[in-house]
Amino acid sequence: MRLFLVDAFADRPFVGNPAAVAIADMPLPEPTMQAMAMEMNQAETAFPMRRADGDGYDLRWFTPLAEVALCGHATLATAHVLWTEGFSDAPALRFHTLSGVLACERLADGRIAMDFPTTPPTVCPPLDGLTEALGATPVWTGRSRFDVFVRLESAEAVRNLTPNLSALARLDARGVIVTAPGDEGFDCVSRFFAPQVGVPEDPVTGSAHCAIAPYWATETGHTTLRAYQASPRGGELELAMRGDRVVLRGRAVTVVRGTAAVG
Repeated sequence: MRLFLVDAFADRPFVGNPAAVAIADMPLPEPTMQAMAMEMNQAETAFPMRRADGDGYDLRWFTPLAEVALCGHATLATAHVLWTEGFSDAPALRFHTLSGVLACERLADGRIAMDFPTTPPTVCPPLDGLTEALGATPVWTGRSRFDVFVRLESAEAVRNLTPNLSALARLDARGVIVTAPGDEGFDCVSRFFAPQVGVPEDPVTGSAHCAIAPYWATETGHTTLRAYQASPRGGELELAMRGDRVVLRGRAVTVVRGTAAVG
Protein backbone atom coordinates (compact mmCIF):
# COMPACT_ATOMS: atom_id res chain seq x y z
CA MET A 1 0.00 0.00 0.00
CA ARG A 2 1.18 3.50 -0.84
CA LEU A 3 0.63 6.00 1.96
CA PHE A 4 0.75 9.81 1.84
CA LEU A 5 0.32 12.62 4.34
CA VAL A 6 -0.98 15.79 2.69
CA ASP A 7 -1.66 19.29 4.01
CA ALA A 8 -4.91 20.34 2.34
CA PHE A 9 -6.16 23.89 1.87
CA ALA A 10 -2.51 24.88 2.12
CA ASP A 11 0.17 26.31 -0.18
CA ARG A 12 3.10 25.23 2.00
CA PRO A 13 3.81 22.47 4.53
CA PHE A 14 2.57 22.46 8.11
CA VAL A 15 -0.48 24.68 7.62
CA GLY A 16 -4.02 23.85 6.49
CA ASN A 17 -5.52 20.48 7.38
CA PRO A 18 -3.49 17.26 7.24
CA ALA A 19 -5.07 14.12 5.81
CA ALA A 20 -3.70 10.65 5.17
CA VAL A 21 -4.34 9.05 1.78
CA ALA A 22 -3.96 5.26 1.54
CA ILE A 23 -3.90 3.70 -1.94
CA ALA A 24 -4.17 -0.08 -2.00
CA ASP A 25 -4.08 -2.60 -4.86
CA MET A 26 -7.32 -4.23 -3.73
CA PRO A 27 -10.37 -3.29 -1.62
CA LEU A 28 -9.76 -3.29 2.12
CA PRO A 29 -12.14 -4.64 4.77
CA GLU A 30 -13.87 -1.90 6.75
CA PRO A 31 -12.23 -2.93 10.07
CA THR A 32 -8.81 -2.60 8.40
CA MET A 33 -9.60 0.90 7.14
CA GLN A 34 -10.83 1.94 10.57
CA ALA A 35 -7.72 0.48 12.23
CA MET A 36 -5.48 2.30 9.77
CA ALA A 37 -7.30 5.57 10.43
CA MET A 38 -6.75 5.11 14.15
CA GLU A 39 -3.07 4.35 13.49
CA MET A 40 -2.64 7.44 11.29
CA ASN A 41 -4.47 9.56 13.92
CA GLN A 42 -5.39 12.31 11.46
CA ALA A 43 -8.76 14.03 11.30
CA GLU A 44 -9.44 11.82 8.25
CA THR A 45 -7.75 9.04 6.36
CA ALA A 46 -8.99 8.64 2.78
CA PHE A 47 -9.20 5.33 0.92
CA PRO A 48 -9.65 5.71 -2.86
CA MET A 49 -10.15 2.59 -4.99
CA ARG A 50 -10.29 2.67 -8.79
CA ARG A 51 -13.65 1.38 -10.04
CA ALA A 52 -13.78 -1.67 -12.27
CA ASP A 53 -16.23 0.09 -14.63
CA GLY A 54 -13.68 2.86 -15.27
CA ASP A 55 -15.94 5.57 -13.85
CA GLY A 56 -13.43 7.14 -11.47
CA TYR A 57 -12.90 5.97 -7.91
CA ASP A 58 -14.82 4.79 -4.90
CA LEU A 59 -13.78 6.95 -1.95
CA ARG A 60 -14.30 6.46 1.78
CA TRP A 61 -13.14 8.58 4.72
CA PHE A 62 -12.46 7.52 8.31
CA THR A 63 -11.65 9.52 11.44
CA PRO A 64 -9.81 7.71 14.23
CA LEU A 65 -13.21 6.66 15.61
CA ALA A 66 -15.74 6.46 12.77
CA GLU A 67 -16.50 6.57 9.06
CA VAL A 68 -17.89 9.90 7.85
CA ALA A 69 -20.25 10.59 4.97
CA LEU A 70 -18.57 13.72 3.61
CA CYS A 71 -15.07 15.16 3.90
CA GLY A 72 -13.66 18.04 1.90
CA HIS A 73 -10.02 18.29 2.88
CA ALA A 74 -9.37 14.54 2.48
CA THR A 75 -11.02 14.64 -0.97
CA LEU A 76 -8.74 17.53 -1.91
CA ALA A 77 -5.76 15.56 -0.57
CA THR A 78 -6.80 12.46 -2.53
CA ALA A 79 -7.17 14.32 -5.83
CA HIS A 80 -3.81 15.99 -5.24
CA VAL A 81 -2.09 12.64 -4.64
CA LEU A 82 -3.67 10.94 -7.65
CA TRP A 83 -2.49 13.75 -9.93
CA THR A 84 0.93 14.54 -8.50
CA GLU A 85 2.05 10.97 -7.78
CA GLY A 86 1.26 9.64 -11.26
CA PHE A 87 -1.87 7.61 -10.53
CA SER A 88 -4.00 9.66 -12.96
CA ASP A 89 -3.46 12.10 -15.82
CA ALA A 90 -7.18 12.85 -16.34
CA PRO A 91 -8.07 16.57 -16.18
CA ALA A 92 -10.98 15.76 -13.88
CA LEU A 93 -11.72 13.03 -11.34
CA ARG A 94 -14.99 11.48 -10.18
CA PHE A 95 -15.34 10.06 -6.67
CA HIS A 96 -18.27 7.84 -5.73
CA THR A 97 -18.99 8.43 -2.03
CA LEU A 98 -21.66 8.15 0.66
CA SER A 99 -22.66 11.70 -0.38
CA GLY A 100 -23.00 10.89 -4.07
CA VAL A 101 -20.57 11.62 -6.89
CA LEU A 102 -18.02 14.36 -6.16
CA ALA A 103 -16.11 15.86 -9.07
CA CYS A 104 -12.65 17.44 -8.84
CA GLU A 105 -11.02 19.56 -11.53
CA ARG A 106 -7.35 20.51 -11.76
CA LEU A 107 -7.12 24.24 -12.49
CA ALA A 108 -4.41 25.91 -14.56
CA ASP A 109 -3.01 27.76 -11.54
CA GLY A 110 -2.49 24.55 -9.57
CA ARG A 111 -5.57 24.81 -7.41
CA ILE A 112 -8.17 22.05 -7.25
CA ALA A 113 -11.90 22.80 -7.60
CA MET A 114 -14.27 20.38 -5.85
CA ASP A 115 -17.99 20.19 -6.66
CA PHE A 116 -19.88 19.27 -3.46
CA PRO A 117 -23.53 19.14 -2.39
CA THR A 118 -24.67 21.94 -0.10
CA THR A 119 -26.01 21.07 3.35
CA PRO A 120 -27.77 24.33 4.31
CA PRO A 121 -28.68 24.72 7.98
CA THR A 122 -32.26 25.17 9.10
CA VAL A 123 -33.12 27.19 12.18
CA CYS A 124 -33.77 25.32 15.40
CA PRO A 125 -33.47 26.07 19.13
CA PRO A 126 -30.07 25.45 20.69
CA LEU A 127 -29.54 21.94 22.02
CA ASP A 128 -29.61 21.53 25.78
CA GLY A 129 -26.19 22.40 27.14
CA LEU A 130 -24.90 23.98 23.90
CA THR A 131 -24.42 27.51 25.25
CA GLU A 132 -22.68 26.26 28.37
CA ALA A 133 -20.44 23.92 26.33
CA LEU A 134 -19.42 26.74 23.98
CA GLY A 135 -18.94 29.34 26.71
CA ALA A 136 -20.59 31.87 24.37
CA THR A 137 -24.14 32.97 23.57
CA PRO A 138 -25.29 32.24 20.00
CA VAL A 139 -27.20 34.83 17.99
CA TRP A 140 -28.56 32.08 15.69
CA THR A 141 -28.63 28.28 15.90
CA GLY A 142 -29.59 25.62 13.42
CA ARG A 143 -28.86 22.13 12.14
CA SER A 144 -27.26 21.07 8.88
CA ARG A 145 -27.32 17.51 7.55
CA PHE A 146 -24.44 16.54 9.83
CA ASP A 147 -23.77 19.27 12.38
CA VAL A 148 -25.01 21.80 14.87
CA PHE A 149 -24.66 25.28 13.34
CA VAL A 150 -23.97 28.30 15.55
CA ARG A 151 -23.59 31.95 14.61
CA LEU A 152 -21.80 34.23 17.06
CA GLU A 153 -21.81 38.00 17.11
CA SER A 154 -18.32 38.64 15.77
CA ALA A 155 -15.21 37.11 14.25
CA GLU A 156 -13.38 37.99 17.45
CA ALA A 157 -15.84 35.88 19.45
CA VAL A 158 -15.18 32.92 17.14
CA ARG A 159 -11.40 33.34 17.35
CA ASN A 160 -11.44 33.60 21.15
CA LEU A 161 -13.75 30.62 21.73
CA THR A 162 -12.53 28.03 24.26
CA PRO A 163 -15.31 25.44 24.37
CA ASN A 164 -15.68 22.53 26.79
CA LEU A 165 -14.89 19.69 24.38
CA SER A 166 -16.11 16.99 26.76
CA ALA A 167 -19.49 18.71 26.91
CA LEU A 168 -19.59 19.19 23.12
CA ALA A 169 -18.93 15.48 22.67
CA ARG A 170 -22.21 14.70 24.42
CA LEU A 171 -24.28 16.62 21.84
CA ASP A 172 -26.26 14.59 19.32
CA ALA A 173 -24.43 15.61 16.13
CA ARG A 174 -21.27 14.84 14.16
CA GLY A 175 -19.82 18.19 15.18
CA VAL A 176 -20.41 21.86 15.88
CA ILE A 177 -19.86 24.60 13.29
CA VAL A 178 -19.28 28.04 14.83
CA THR A 179 -19.26 31.02 12.47
CA ALA A 180 -19.57 34.81 12.31
CA PRO A 181 -19.23 37.64 9.79
CA GLY A 182 -15.66 37.80 8.55
CA ASP A 183 -12.86 40.25 9.22
CA GLU A 184 -9.56 41.02 7.49
CA GLY A 185 -11.18 40.89 4.04
CA PHE A 186 -13.05 37.59 4.51
CA ASP A 187 -16.80 37.19 4.11
CA CYS A 188 -17.04 34.78 7.01
CA VAL A 189 -14.93 33.14 9.68
CA SER A 190 -15.50 29.78 11.34
CA ARG A 191 -14.23 26.99 13.55
CA PHE A 192 -15.30 23.36 13.67
CA PHE A 193 -15.32 21.01 16.66
CA ALA A 194 -16.08 17.28 16.36
CA PRO A 195 -14.93 15.47 19.53
CA GLN A 196 -17.86 13.08 18.95
CA VAL A 197 -15.88 11.41 16.14
CA GLY A 198 -12.38 11.84 17.56
CA VAL A 199 -11.56 15.28 16.10
CA PRO A 200 -11.42 17.85 18.93
CA GLU A 201 -10.92 20.79 16.53
CA ASP A 202 -10.54 20.33 12.79
CA PRO A 203 -8.07 22.76 11.20
CA VAL A 204 -9.88 23.41 7.87
CA THR A 205 -13.16 21.64 7.15
CA GLY A 206 -14.47 21.40 3.60
CA SER A 207 -17.69 19.62 4.55
CA ALA A 208 -18.56 22.29 7.13
CA HIS A 209 -18.35 24.88 4.38
CA CYS A 210 -21.08 23.01 2.50
CA ALA A 211 -23.30 24.48 5.23
CA ILE A 212 -21.39 27.73 5.77
CA ALA A 213 -21.48 28.70 2.07
CA PRO A 214 -25.27 28.65 1.55
CA TYR A 215 -25.86 30.34 4.91
CA TRP A 216 -23.53 33.28 4.23
CA ALA A 217 -24.53 33.48 0.58
CA THR A 218 -28.07 34.15 1.79
CA GLU A 219 -26.93 36.58 4.48
CA THR A 220 -24.58 38.58 2.24
CA GLY A 221 -26.23 38.19 -1.16
CA HIS A 222 -22.88 37.01 -2.58
CA THR A 223 -22.57 33.85 -4.66
CA THR A 224 -18.78 33.77 -4.23
CA LEU A 225 -17.20 33.96 -0.79
CA ARG A 226 -13.78 34.12 0.82
CA ALA A 227 -13.83 32.10 4.01
CA TYR A 228 -11.31 31.69 6.80
CA GLN A 229 -11.26 28.86 9.33
CA ALA A 230 -9.64 30.28 12.45
CA SER A 231 -8.14 27.14 13.94
CA PRO A 232 -4.59 27.28 15.34
CA ARG A 233 -3.26 26.09 11.93
CA GLY A 234 -5.76 28.19 9.99
CA GLY A 235 -6.85 27.97 6.39
CA GLU A 236 -8.49 29.90 3.56
CA LEU A 237 -11.22 28.64 1.24
CA GLU A 238 -12.76 30.06 -1.92
CA LEU A 239 -16.45 29.15 -2.24
CA ALA A 240 -18.78 29.53 -5.22
CA MET A 241 -22.47 28.70 -5.04
CA ARG A 242 -23.95 26.75 -7.97
CA GLY A 243 -27.61 26.19 -7.05
CA ASP A 244 -27.71 23.30 -4.60
CA ARG A 245 -23.97 22.67 -5.11
CA VAL A 246 -20.92 24.55 -3.92
CA VAL A 247 -17.49 24.64 -5.54
CA LEU A 248 -14.62 24.71 -3.04
CA ARG A 249 -11.19 25.72 -4.35
CA GLY A 250 -7.88 25.14 -2.65
CA ARG A 251 -4.33 23.84 -2.86
CA ALA A 252 -2.54 20.92 -1.23
CA VAL A 253 1.04 19.94 -0.41
CA THR A 254 2.42 16.42 0.12
CA VAL A 255 4.62 16.27 3.23
CA VAL A 256 5.18 12.49 3.69
CA ARG A 257 5.41 9.58 1.24
CA GLY A 258 5.70 5.99 2.34
CA THR A 259 4.37 2.44 2.28
CA ALA A 260 2.34 0.38 4.72
CA ALA A 261 2.04 -3.39 5.18
CA VAL A 262 -1.52 -4.61 5.61
CA GLY A 263 -2.39 -8.22 6.29
